[in-house]
Amino acid sequence: MSSATWRNVFTYNKYTQIAARALRASLKEEERVAAEKRGLTILRYQRWENGQGGPQTYLVPPPEADAPKKSAAV
Repeated sequence: MSSATWRNVFTYNKYTQIAARALRASLKEEERVAAEKRGLTILRYQRWENGQGGPQTYLVPPPEADAPKKSAAV
């Protein structure tokens, strides 16, 4: 069996996702958490008209944006 048999089963992108997940799972707790945070992708877009940018819109809002803001008042 050759080392390229994964190509018959899934795409290169899927292969790299599986390899990255396996690597993250093998890390120690502190490094694993940091690696998972880097793995998150936040995508937003902005419509431009007449040279002016409109409001930025998240495709999937990050969890911090959904949570109510905490106040320092006790």
